[in-house]
Amino acid sequence: MPKVYTNATIYTGEGDIEKGYIRFEDSIIGIGKMEIFEEEEADEVVDAEGNMIIPGFIDVHSHGGYGVDNMDADPEKMNDMINKMLSEGITSYFPTTITQSDEQIDACLRAIKEVAEANTLIQGIHIEGPFISKAFKGAQPEAFIRPAQLETLKKWQKASGDRIRLITYAPETGDVSEFEDYCTENDIVLSAGHSGATYEELLESKATHITHLFNGQKGLHHREIGVSGYGLLEDDVMVEMIVDGYHISRPMVRLAFKAKGADGIQLITDSMRAKGLPDGESELGGQKVTVKDKQARLADGTLAGSVLTFIDAFKNMIDYTGCSMLEAVKMSSTNQAKEFKLDKKGQLKPGFDADMLLLDKELTIKQTVLGGKIHEFN
Repeated sequence: MPKVYTNATIYTGEGDIEKGYIRFEDSIIGIGKMEIFEEEEADEVVDAEGNMIIPGFIDVHSHGGYGVDNMDADPEKMNDMINKMLSEGITSYFPTTITQSDEQIDACLRAIKEVAEANTLIQGIHIEGPFISKAFKGAQPEAFIRPAQLETLKKWQKASGDRIRLITYAPETGDVSEFEDYCTENDIVLSAGHSGATYEELLESKATHITHLFNGQKGLHHREIGVSGYGLLEDDVMVEMIVDGYHISRPMVRLAFKAKGADGIQLITDSMRAKGLPDGESELGGQKVTVKDKQARLADGTLAGSVLTFIDAFKNMIDYTGCSMLEAVKMSSTNQAKEFKLDKKGQLKPGFDADMLLLDKELTIKQTVLGGKIHEFN
């Protein structure tokens, strides 16, 4: 039976409809202004009462949450964790690995494959490490860091059921030409991260994405703009941002927004096991993590992922930059769908998947719709 939201302010990813309706089953059937809406006999009508509807969030960088880490390689727990992410507005998810042994990463990928075969939330996989720089390791365990290995990546892609769509690597750590060629030929986006590459080295690379801009990379300097500068300067490079108020200061978030605009940024959570749990001790990549005041840190004070929810990232971006709702939608969904060729995601238009959020005027999630199924919150 078709469902219809009426009397909503709808942000489609391309524009907005002030007083509109959206009719959907598992995909969107129709959308438009209320003045042309005609109720059909089979419709199940929900009056949105002036609240907002936006595309569901797409998180391409997250290690876990709610007591679970993707590296646990436990399909049942991973499935439960991913389903809990609906409460923060995530309707498409890229489980992200961390630097560990080949065997541990392989086990993680096989577990993700099992979950993905039944859970449509998983739309890809992000491999973060181990092909990174020890000098910019951040919270990645140093013992397993090594230069890029093409044959290893091929094995992992097979183990994942060809689901790897994004890989974080340090292009300066060796000859990565064949590695990069394989990725571009197999629709794996190359992301420079945990890297000390220079601007010139990056121009020679095939990196078109920057992992958590400003964090775990050679930063801006007036004589060498590094990884961060490459991400800000190059128009065809997409940058991720962890907008939790700790990984990047408010003024730097504004600076990045001015430089890249809404079309060049993707919000991510980079969340870890402790997201959704009280403060206390946790773990990331076999390392002890202490969570206090919404910050997850290693014993030496290094930030170790985040406990950020996606809805808070969305709210923070609007608060820090003054961007519009439509711009925030692009950074939280539309850009991700375009870059990773999620052809039926990221926008609200006929034929696209019915993945959307109903938000009140305070940007609280009232309902998350995944493939046409409504999940109620608050």
